[in-house]
Amino acid sequence: IVEHHELPVANFLLLVKSGFEEERASTPGLVSLTAAMLDEGAGRRSALDIAAQQSTLGASLGTGAGYDATTISLQTPIAQLDSALALFADVALRPTFAQAELDRLRTERLTLLTQLKDRGPSIADIAYPAVLYGANHPYGRPTLGTEQSVRAFRRADLVNFYNAHFRPNNATLIVVGDVQPDEIIQRIGRAFGSWERRPVPATTAAAIPAAAASAIHLIDKPGAAQSSVRIGGVGVARATPDFFPLLVMNTVLGVPFGSRLNQNLRENKAYTYGARSQFDMRGQPGPFTARAEIVADKTDSAVVEFMAELTRIRDTVPLDEIGRAKRYLQTRLPGEFETPSDIADRLVPIALYDLPLDFYNSYSQRVEAVTQAEMQRVARTYIDPAKSAIVIVGDRQLVEPGLRGLGIGDVHIRGLP
Repeated sequence: IVEHHELPVANFLLLVKSGFEEERASTPGLVSLTAAMLDEGAGRRSALDIAAQQSTLGASLGTGAGYDATTISLQTPIAQLDSALALFADVALRPTFAQAELDRLRTERLTLLTQLKDRGPSIADIAYPAVLYGANHPYGRPTLGTEQSVRAFRRADLVNFYNAHFRPNNATLIVVGDVQPDEIIQRIGRAFGSWERRPVPATTAAAIPAAAASAIHLIDKPGAAQSSVRIGGVGVARATPDFFPLLVMNTVLGVPFGSRLNQNLRENKAYTYGARSQFDMRGQPGPFTARAEIVADKTDSAVVEFMAELTRIRDTVPLDEIGRAKRYLQTRLPGEFETPSDIADRLVPIALYDLPLDFYNSYSQRVEAVTQAEMQRVARTYIDPAKSAIVIVGDRQLVEPGLRGLGIGDVHIRGLP
């Protein structure tokens, strides 16, 4: 609970600590579809009733899913708090999973999957983790599902997942707003008091494939004016003690406009409108990705520059460049806590990954404490150009000859994911 009395509103974020990682190889998309169904009918309320009551109360509900959690959010005026909490509790505790709404969402999901197959960036974003992790690991499977899995889901599949995982002993509620702790705890207790504790299935961590020698995986998109490029490998889990050195190092490499990747590929070479990199840290090691949308006839040249920057970041980074990265991170931090919703979002990793409660109090100091040697160590540990997966979605006829001529590694032609 965080008191924030600037406006008479309250934000609630319920984290159910089960996400995509719970899906089996045969059920990709189950968690995201379950989350989408939560506010499509709950208790005695239909989907239309829920939408209408949000409008009446001036409140907003949202649902979502990630690798480590499924979420339900509420923002409400304090004057409507009890009514909004009753609605929130219905959605969290009593979703009906109405068949008619499931059929509608299934149709929408299938339409979306068809649309994604025509978008180069979307194809690359699905294919890249599939190359890194394979179909036997949940990180390698499409979070929205496949046409086959979405068609196969039955109402009972969603109900069973919900009943197994949506339990108070598997959840954390974050509250930020114009509230008093003692009073809001009582109100939450009245709304959620009937929620029953039950054992939750244990998560079995799937094995992550060992990194292989660098190779190019090309997916043909005939006539594409741009190539979607994704390069990298398996990164680190959020619990890593190397979080701050990685944060500063990756800021130098590919976060702000002045980062090395963007300066090289956009400003110097004009191959792209923007290039960036990211360590996606989760319960298990998530992907490290350097990415850009590249002018098609410069695809091979862009890959050369990407690999050069991934190699160069492993060398000693000049102190002035490190200093600029640190100032960037430190000056951005206050802006990430401007609204109650922002504050709630920043508390999510603390709740999910057991970070210390004072994590943000020492954030700037820990950024400042990162040394030149630590940055080089983590770059050499977690970025290996010799063992990089290179996924490219583009016009095969145009880009394949140049890619094969690079000599970086084997070129594999893949179908649509």
